[in-house]
Amino acid sequence: MLDPYRQHAAERNAEGIPPKPLDAKQTAELCELIKQPPAGEEEFILDLLANRIPAGVDEAAYVKAGFLTAIAKGEVSAPILTPEKATELLGTMLGGYNVAPLIDLLDNAALAPIAAKALAHTLLIFDAFHDVEAKANAGNAFAKQVLQAWADAEWFVSKPAVPEKLTVTVFKVTGETNTDDLSPAPDAWSRPDIPLHAKAMLKMPREGITNPIEQITTLKQKGFPVAYVGDVVGTGSSRKSATNSVLWHTGDDIPFIPNKTRRRCLHRR
Repeated sequence: MLDPYRQHAAERNAEGIPPKPLDAKQTAELCELIKQPPAGEEEFILDLLANRIPAGVDEAAYVKAGFLTAIAKGEVSAPILTPEKATELLGTMLGGYNVAPLIDLLDNAALAPIAAKALAHTLLIFDAFHDVEAKANAGNAFAKQVLQAWADAEWFVSKPAVPEKLTVTVFKVTGETNTDDLSPAPDAWSRPDIPLHAKAMLKMPREGITNPIEQITTLKQKGFPVAYVGDVVGTGSSRKSATNSVLWHTGDDIPFIPNKTRRRCLHRR
C-alpha cells in the first residue's frame, strides 16, 4: 500500500498539489499495517490515519471509524495506537460514523472523558442526541457534561474571536467574476478533487491576471491573509465549487481533514 501511495504523492507533488485522500481500500490496508507496523514507518502510517482520510460519511471514514472503535474497545490491538489515542482520533471525524462509538464510550470509565470532550465539539449528531440524553437521564455524568457543553455552545465560544483589525493583502480582479471563472464548466469533472480543480481558477487571462496561482503565491509571501477582491464576485450557479477554489488558494488547512481549507479569522463575532 505504501509504495503506490508514495508514487501517487510524488506525481501530485509534481503538479503542485497534495495527494488524494485515502479511499476505503487503502484505509483498510493501512489499518492492517498499523496492527503490524513495518519498521521505520510507524510515524508515517499514523499520520496517514490521522490526516489523510476524509471525515463524515465517506466510505473510507466508515473503515477508519470501525478500526478506531475496535482499538478503543480493546477488540483489536496495535503496538503504536492506544485506546486513548484511538478515542481522540474518533473525535476528529466531525460526525457520522464516529458518533455512535463515542456515545458508547461514555460508559467506559477510562475513555469517557476523552469521548465527552470530543462530543462536546461535535454538531453533526442528529437523532443520536436522544442517545446522549438517555444516558444523561440514567445518571451518566459524562453524558450530562456533553449536554451542558452543547447548551453552553462550548464548540462556538471556545473558538478565537474575530480580531478587531484584520490586515490583508488584496488580490484584485477587475470586472465581474462569475462562478464559471472560478470553477470552469469544462473542468467540472475534477470538482470533487478540490486541489486539482482549483488549478483551473481564472485560467482565462484577463486584465492584470495572467498566472493567478503564481500571483496569489507571491502575495502570500507578504505574510498576511489574501483577500479576493473584484467589482462583482460570485454570480452564477456553481457557488460551492467556486468557493472551494478560492479557499484552496487563500485559506488555511483544516486539522485532520485532507484537501480542504477554511478562513480561520472569520470564526465568530
